[in-house]
Amino acid sequence: MARAVQRAFKYRFYPSPGQASELARTFGCVRLVYNMALQARTEAWTLRQERVNYNATSAMLTGWKKTEELAFLNEVSSVPLQQALRHLQVAFTNFFAKRAGYPTFKSRKKSRRSAEYTTSAFRYRDGRLTLAKMTEPLNIVWSRPLPDGAAPSTVTVSQDSAGRWFVSLLCHDVIEQVPTTGAVGIDAGLDSLLALSTGEKIANPRHERRDRAALARAQRNLARKEKGSLNRAKARLKVARVHARITDRRQDHLHKLSTRLVRENQTIVIEDLTVRNMVNNHHLARAISDAAWRQLRTMLEYKADWHGRTLVVVDRWFPSSKLCSVCGALAERMPLHVRSWTCRCGRTHDRDVNAARNILAEGLSVIACGGGVRPQRESSRTGRSPAKQEPPGATQGIPVR
Repeated sequence: MARAVQRAFKYRFYPSPGQASELARTFGCVRLVYNMALQARTEAWTLRQERVNYNATSAMLTGWKKTEELAFLNEVSSVPLQQALRHLQVAFTNFFAKRAGYPTFKSRKKSRRSAEYTTSAFRYRDGRLTLAKMTEPLNIVWSRPLPDGAAPSTVTVSQDSAGRWFVSLLCHDVIEQVPTTGAVGIDAGLDSLLALSTGEKIANPRHERRDRAALARAQRNLARKEKGSLNRAKARLKVARVHARITDRRQDHLHKLSTRLVRENQTIVIEDLTVRNMVNNHHLARAISDAAWRQLRTMLEYKADWHGRTLVVVDRWFPSSKLCSVCGALAERMPLHVRSWTCRCGRTHDRDVNAARNILAEGLSVIACGGGVRPQRESSRTGRSPAKQEPPGATQGIPVR
């Protein structure tokens, strides 16, 4: 059994000076068109209560190109400019659907530098990719092959803050779905990145901590440079390279880990964690951000969908750590420093592994009958803050400190 999906393949490339100059101009024009269209749509609603759609902004772009001040927009490919307007339309659609905030202006220094080309603006033949307004193909490092007979439908060129160039090709791919009978519960943590219901613990690589000293040196060096100077630009690039090295290692580890979990298990159960709220703890924010739990969940979601797996997300208020996975007893208290505890039934539990087993059991109950006994949150009308509640009538366990 196989499934056809759209999949992006990202590669690094090394442009010639002429290509780099052309792409830099394209990035600037894309940013300018996006900001001008956003300003026009905002003013139209603020002053005239008028909603401007993509077609209207596309007509505006045609008029802008005919003016003397913006005639330089004709020097770059028109496709990335039109794609910028489409991206703005998607941003407004998400805003009106309450899935995102109001679109913001793109910054020359902080925003991602990218340009999107559709099939009419590039040529891909025999492994050679040539973009519009360019005569020579890009020098791409093909670190892995594209699927057999792949024909890219969209090409996105980008440059990160460390100055590296990347090209992403969106292609149709067929993924073989190999069924398996495995099921695993996953508990995320900091001492161990993941604890599995099988008893296995995945060590936390702590990628940011490994380069913390180098990052501090680079940031101190950057702070000493005069603002606006060339030396400050060089120092900023060194800081960005350290961050890029940390990010690359983290993504590589998470990709390998998520792929392994999806390939080995038919059912994967995880806990719904509110990372955005958890990073408000200033003592743990740095470690939580480095663990990248949300990024791992995103990878598990789309890879499970590709391979035909079942991903279950357990309610965040489920007391997985305090519940005995053998007899169902519920401990009265379970501070974070307690890493193992003994239940009244006599079983000694590792805190994280026990939580993973409870998460798996709860996930299987969700699949079987729509969910087990779930703690209820206190109503906001009572004026009490939401807190993790315990199901009534549970036997209290005795934690060992």
